[in-house]
Order: sequence, then structure tokens, then C-alpha cells
Amino acid sequence: MKNLRVMKNASVLKRIRQSAIGLLGCTLFTLSCTDHDGPQVPAEPVSSPEVVTSWLNMQLKIAQAMPASPPVHARRWAYSGVALWESLQPGLPGYRSIASQLNGLPALPQPSPSLTYYYPASANAALAAINRAIHPGISAITLARIDSLEAVNLAKYQQHQQPDVLANSVDFGKKIAAAVFEWSKTDGYDSATPYTPLGGAAYWKPTPPAFGPAILSNWGKVRTIVSNSDAGAEQGAPIAYSEDKTSEYYKQVEELYNISQSLTQEQRTIATYWPDNSWHNVLSQVLATEKPGLAVAAKAFTQLGIAMSDGAISLCKGKYVYQGVRPVTYIRTILNHPEWNTVIPTPPHPEYPSGHSVMSAAAAEVLTATFGEHYHYTDKPYNLPAFAPRQFNSFDEAAAEAAVSRVYAGIHYRKTCEVSLLHGKIVGQNVINALKFE
Repeated sequence: MKNLRVMKNASVLKRIRQSAIGLLGCTLFTLSCTDHDGPQVPAEPVSSPEVVTSWLNMQLKIAQAMPASPPVHARRWAYSGVALWESLQPGLPGYRSIASQLNGLPALPQPSPSLTYYYPASANAALAAINRAIHPGISAITLARIDSLEAVNLAKYQQHQQPDVLANSVDFGKKIAAAVFEWSKTDGYDSATPYTPLGGAAYWKPTPPAFGPAILSNWGKVRTIVSNSDAGAEQGAPIAYSEDKTSEYYKQVEELYNISQSLTQEQRTIATYWPDNSWHNVLSQVLATEKPGLAVAAKAFTQLGIAMSDGAISLCKGKYVYQGVRPVTYIRTILNHPEWNTVIPTPPHPEYPSGHSVMSAAAAEVLTATFGEHYHYTDKPYNLPAFAPRQFNSFDEAAAEAAVSRVYAGIHYRKTCEVSLLHGKIVGQNVINALKFE
């Protein structure tokens, strides 16, 4: 599989080099090449993924500086990915726009046939602009970091590009970012309709320690990036609520409680290891190892954000259909262990399905499609300095650990996590099948 991946990346680079050679000919024989129908591209090979990796790492830092729930972060990654791809793809031979394949995206600005562009500069401008816009309440310090990275990248391009080419490119990137951001504002993400918990022991109640109100109660109504991306993904109702000690529901609570009473150090580590956005950190590390071409890096960035965001929308829809009570509430009241606590705080929303399980499985599906089924990697968490790196033999193995981490943490039942992995896997498959990048 690794050999196939290397061959695929080599093929991409070969096409880019061949395109660059042809474009160099156009530069040398201007009179014979200036009357083509498409926009002109400079002769330098456009193969380095640096514009992608630099902004990937920047957005990880932004996410760390601006804590939010995983679905909120995933939405931001999704729109920045669309802006990246659409500002870059006119300069990627053999690849095409995905704009017409997205859910309700109006026609985007197009490069002018009469102008010359350097598309990494377009992507640099687009990612800077979308990151300034997509993060509400962004701090002056973070804005300064965005400005700095944009300037550093632009300075590199100035070493081999003419000012007019860069001006054209920056203008195009900014226009793409503005159009994508306007589209993002119509997806319904900011619905502020309050949620009133249902009465009865079976339904979600505020959980300790904060006992705060439920969040994301309307997130299931957010427009997905890909139409019908969760078709066939939902796994039906959870195990029916019961207080009967012989019931399946009671047994799953009892199992979780018993696990909590004898956690090994490894299980406790797993419970606290999986932070928000860890899958984009995985992508960053894989790109640093594999060093693929620009197109492969940009496609992976874009697909990953879309799959995770659409998975988040789908899982939130399910949460507020079933509105299931969390384990901590049941264990404290029905099992009569009023002092019992979870390893990490329970997120303030219903139990079923599991968010980490759905989003991790969707992410693993995308990364597997790009880098292979049995991809061994070392995961170094970007925002947990006290944790040792963890080894995984596949992305699916990592997703399964992310899922069971919620059992060890005491916030989800095992069955919930198992069916949620399948839920997310199907979302990931649907996104992969729907989006044609080549």
C-alpha cells in the first residue's frame, strides 16, 4: 500500500513537472502562447505543499487559542478547506473545482484568461482572509500571527514572481475567501433558539461540574457542506431507557461504572489523550512525513474538514432527536452513587450518538483513502505537552481508540461508541464518493 501511495504521489509530481516544462516554453515563446483560452501560469513548478502545511499549523494554533466545541471547530476547518482548494486548483494540472459539487455554493470568482497567476500566492491570501473572518472574536495577537504568516509566505514568492503576478494572485485569493465566507453565513450555524430539556428520567439533564445549559441544540439543522452526506449513516435509536436491573440499558450503565472503578493507567491515559481537532494535527504530522505534492496536501486538508464538519452536523441532529440522559446522571441517581465522577467533564449535550466516535471515524476514512489502510504513524499531540506520543497501525485503529476513550472517561456507553464509529465511517465514505477532485 505504501508503494502505491508513493507511486500516486510521484504521478502527481510528474504531471506538475510536465506542466511546468510546457509553461516554460510559453514563457520563452511568448507570441505563440499568449492567445490561449485559460489564465496564464508562471513557469516555476507549483509542487511544494508549504502553503498548505504552514496554514494547517497556523489554524491548529488558532484553535488552541480560541477553544470551542469540536463541531464548531470542524465547521471552520471545512470552510477554510473550500477556500484553499478553490483558490489553488486552477494551477493544479489534472484537478478541478469542487464548487458545483457543494451544497448551495453560488458561482465563485474565476481567474481572468488575460492575466497571469501564481496560485500558491492565491491560496496564501485566501487562507489568511478566511481565517480572519471565520473565527468570531479573534484576538489582536492571533490576527497579528495571521498577518505575519501571510507576509512570510508572500516574501518567499516575491523572490521568483513579478509584482503584477502576485497582485493578480492575491486579489483572486481574497475574492475566493470572501465568496466562501458569504456562503458560510447562510448555513444556519448561529441559530440561537434555546433548548428546554424534556421532563422524565430518560432525558438529558445538566451535568456536573458546571451544570450548564445544553449547547449545539440546533447544530443538526446546519446546512451540510455536501448534500446528503449522512445518507444511510444514522444507526437508529439507542438502547431503550430502563431502570430494570435485568435490562440491556441498566447493564450498559453497570458496565461503564465497573470500568470506572478499575481503570488502568493506560485506560486513564487514553481517556484524557484525545483533544479537540487532533485529527488535523495527525494530518499535519503525516504531511511532514510523506511530503506529498501540493495537490495531495490540499485535497487532504479540504476533504478532512468537510467530512468532520458534516459528521458533526449529523451527530448533533441525532443527539436532539433522542435526547438521552448522560451516564453521570443515571449513576448518581438510579445507581445511587451520588459522589461518582467522570474522568473528564461531560460535554453539555445528550449522550447518543458519540461525537468523538462519529467525527474520528469520518476523519479516519478520509485519511485512509489518501494514505492507505495500514498506515503506521506516531501521533504527537500538539496541545498536550505532558503526554507521550502514541503509536497507531492505521487511522481506523486510532479512531477506535478515540471512541473507546469516551467509555474510559465515563461519558458514553460502549454500544453508543461502536455504532457511532459506523455512523462516521459512512459519512466519510459519502463525502469521498461525492467529491471529485480530479
